[in-house]
Formats: sequence, C-alpha cells, structure tokens
Amino acid sequence: MSQNPSLQVLANAHLPVTIAPSVSSPRNDADYSAAEYGHLAGLPAARTLQLPGPEQELSHAEAMTLALQAARQGIRGANPLVGAVITDAHGHLLHVGYHRGAGTPHAEADALAAARAAGTDLTGARMYVSLEPCNHTGRTGPCSHAVAEAGISELYYAYSDDTENAAGGAAYLRSQGVTVHAMEEFANASYQLNERWFIAAAERRPFITAKSASTLDGFIAAADGTSKWITGPAARIDGHLIRHRADAVMIGTRTTLMDDPTLDARDANGERFEKQPLRVVMGKTEITENYRVRGLNPPEGVEADPQNFLQVFTHDPRELLDELYARGVRHLMIEGGPGMVGLFAGEDFIDEMVWYRAPMIMGQGKSAVYRLLVDTLAQAPRLQLDDLGMFPAVRVLGNDTATHLVPAPRGTAQEPGERRTLPKLDACHAPEPRLD
Repeated sequence: MSQNPSLQVLANAHLPVTIAPSVSSPRNDADYSAAEYGHLAGLPAARTLQLPGPEQELSHAEAMTLALQAARQGIRGANPLVGAVITDAHGHLLHVGYHRGAGTPHAEADALAAARAAGTDLTGARMYVSLEPCNHTGRTGPCSHAVAEAGISELYYAYSDDTENAAGGAAYLRSQGVTVHAMEEFANASYQLNERWFIAAAERRPFITAKSASTLDGFIAAADGTSKWITGPAARIDGHLIRHRADAVMIGTRTTLMDDPTLDARDANGERFEKQPLRVVMGKTEITENYRVRGLNPPEGVEADPQNFLQVFTHDPRELLDELYARGVRHLMIEGGPGMVGLFAGEDFIDEMVWYRAPMIMGQGKSAVYRLLVDTLAQAPRLQLDDLGMFPAVRVLGNDTATHLVPAPRGTAQEPGERRTLPKLDACHAPEPRLD
C-alpha cells in the first residue's frame, strides 16, 4: 500500500486539493476523481484543516476525532455534515474527505477520489466516517457501494444513519466482507454536529435556513419604511449564495406586495445562476401575474420560468412545510419578513440562522423579528455560534458582519428532546396589520 506523498503539503492546505472541472459533470460518486471536480459555483472554499504527519500512527479514537473535525469543514443544508478519514492498516493517515453540500461528493467519495488521484492502493485500508455511509442513490451514488469497491477492509462509524432514504450502509458493507465497527463513544458528538438535520428528517420537513439583515440595534427599515440598502454589496452577494444552495426560498405576501422581489439567485456580477431555487410565497392573498416573483415578465435576456413559482395559501408553517417536502424540497431558505422569521422561530422550525449586521444605528423603525410571544427571558429561543470551515461563525463582509448560528441543543443521541414552541400570536399582536 503506498502512502500519499502529498500529505505534508495537504497538512497546510484545503482538503482535498481541487482544480477547475475539465470534463462533463459526473453522474454519481463513482464518476468522481479529485481532478474532475472543483467547488460548485457559489460554494466557498473551506479554511485550512491541520493534519498529523504521515509518520504518526493514529489510534481509532484519534482517527474518528479527525473525521469529526473534517465534517465541520463543510456547510449545512439538505445533507448532513460528514467527514471521512482513510488510514493504512497501522493507522498512518492516507486521505481525508468531507462533504461540501448537496450535489457534491459525499465525504467517503471525496476521500476515495483523493486516493484515486494520488494512486493510493487501498487494499486492506481502514476508513473512519462520522456518520454511517448511505446506501441509496440520490443526487449522488451510494457511499457504501463505493467503499466496498475501493478495497477498504475495515470501516468505523460514529453514528447510525437511520433516516428513511439512507439507512442500510453498514449492513451492505458487512454483506460485502467489510468489517464494520460502530464507535458508540462518538455517537453523541456526531449527533450533536447534525442535530437539526436529524430533527428536520424525523419531522419530514426541509432543513430551514433563516436570513435577516439589520442595523446594529435590530431594525430592517427606518420609520418611514426606507430599507435600501442597510447592508452593503458583499452581504447581499452572500445572501444570494445561500439562495443558490437552497432548494427553495420563501417570503410572505406582505414582502411580495410591498417589495415586489424577483427571488432569483445571482452571482457577484449580477448574473443569474443556472441553478435557481423554487420561489415560494406563503399567504392567502393571491399573487397576481404582474409581480416579478411569478417569473412571467423577466428582464431582457432571461427566460420566463413561471413553473419555478409556488404559492401556498396558508398561514400555518406546518402546512407549508408538508407541501414543500412532498415536492422534494429538502433545504428551505426563509428570506422575507420579520413576521416570517418570528413565526417559524416560535414553532422551533428554524435550523440555521444567518444574521447580517450593518454598522448603523437607527433607534426606531421596523424590527427584524416580531410575532414572537416571549413574556420572560427563559422563554426566548436560544441560539449558539456555528463555526464551520466553509461557513465560519463570524465573517466580515465589506463594512458588515455575518453571524452564523444554530439553535441551542435540544437533546442528545440517546434522548433527542422535544420541540420548544411558543404560544401562537394572532394578528393584533403584530406591529403591522397582516397582508394575507
């Protein structure tokens, strides 16, 4: 078995090394090699992951710890954060992989691709994965099959993936002669890393990212309603990259009627990405064809796409999520309206929050969040910083900052916990009348 001669270089570089794609898009994990894919358009590169040297023999615990660290290099969304480590039979590090989001290689395939590119013989090698390999074909192929075909002799995983579509990877590997070990001492660390993804999967709803942009004192518009622009171009571009990664982006009828947004996803040059999210409006007042979100009257050079618009005639978040889930939406971005952010936060449906803040103070205006009935501090939804390689906890974007947060843990791998909901508000509690 040959060791990877580039490990010392990789110890101070992003993993694995990627270059711009030079061939057609792969159809599944088996088609990938490290020289055949780069970051998808709009995906940020991860920061450096420090690796042990090739002489060090990693214990099982050290290798799994590294896999969990690699998982945190990724980005949240439709898929969980997963990291994979390949060692030889003595524990010498060969390759590290991690998942960069839906549509990119899974962590196991990422590490295997690096091995193929380096010409590493994996016969008899071990693999450590922070989550049980999947056993289904979705946007990419089943990782369990790729691992077995690569010659891996032993696989260690931290937590079982019992979700509806992915379960069965460990059983398949055993059927192919691979020795499989569940490292239960790492189960809770793996679960906590992806707690909100597991919650969304168990509740059969999309993973939800909420975005807000405000002044330092929490206003999204001045008292006279002016709001363009509170944050600068860099923050707005960053928000478009989240739209691009999401399956759907949602606003309410008030935001639609007042602002008439397009809800498309554009790059730093203002050009539309080829992949566009489903544009969703929630509310009971029908959005007529003259509104830009309908996609019927696009600007010159852009094709009309009314089929990429959906209005869900409800005020009930659960009804909206059921409809989107049935349509295959697995990552929803809540873009519009302080009422929407408050409504979904009060139902404990927000899985990730990105908050952009401009260095501006207004003292009064339109609050960034309302429709939350919090009578005492103990009721307030708690969040915590989420520091990921591709999406750090705090970033400086021009003159603005972006804070990346997830809800405080609800439970553990052994006791997942329950939803923390707040009493529902009726329209009279809101600072503005609802536009149905």
